[in-house]
Amino acid sequence: MNTLNIQELVVLIPPILLALTFHEFMHGWVAFKLGDPTARNAGRLSMNPMVHLDPIGTLMILIVHFGWAKPVPVNSYNLENPKKDLMLISLAGPLANMFLALISGILIRIILAGGLNIIPMTILKPLFMMIRWSLMINVALAFFNLIPIPPLDGSKILFGILPAEKEYIVRNLNQYGPFILLGLIVFGLITNVSIIGVFLNPFIMFFSKLFGGI
Repeated sequence: MNTLNIQELVVLIPPILLALTFHEFMHGWVAFKLGDPTARNAGRLSMNPMVHLDPIGTLMILIVHFGWAKPVPVNSYNLENPKKDLMLISLAGPLANMFLALISGILIRIILAGGLNIIPMTILKPLFMMIRWSLMINVALAFFNLIPIPPLDGSKILFGILPAEKEYIVRNLNQYGPFILLGLIVFGLITNVSIIGVFLNPFIMFFSKLFGGI
C-alpha cells in the first residue's frame, strides 16, 4: 500500500466508523425507549464501533462508498405497537446519519468561512477532507438504507406504512432482497456502472450543497 492510500484510509476510516456506529446505536436506543431491551442486553447499545461492524459491509463502504453494519437485534414482542414501532426504530438509523451529515455540513461552512484558521494548515486540510467525507458518507448511508429492499431499513419503513392487505409485498421481498442487493453490488463491480451509485449521487450532491455549500 502506498502513502496516498494510507492517507486516504486515515481520512476515510473515522467518518465511516462514526456513521455506522451512530446509525446502529440509534436503532438500539429507539428500540430501548419503545420498550425493547434486546439491543442493550446484547451489548449493542454502545458507541463502540467494534460491537457494530460487519466486515463485508465496512469493506463495501471503502470500495464502493456504501455499505452496512451488523443489524441491531429487535424483539417485536416487547413493543406495544410492533408495526409502528419497528418503522420508527428503522427510521432512526437514516435520521441519525442525516443528523451527522448536517453537523458535518455546518463544520464545512465554518472552515470555508475561515472560522478555524487558527488551526495549522497541516491539520486543517486533512480535517476538512475528513469532514467532507463524513457529509457524503452519512448521506449515502442514510439513503442507501432507505431503499425499500430487505434487509435494509427502507423495507421495514415501507412495511410500517403499507395497509394490511399490501403487507405481502414486503414479505415476498424478504426472500429475494439480499440477493437483489448482492446482484446490484456485483453488477456495479463488474461493469463499473453502479446502479445504487446512480441512485445515491443526486442525494449526495443535493445535501452536500444544502448542508455544506460544496
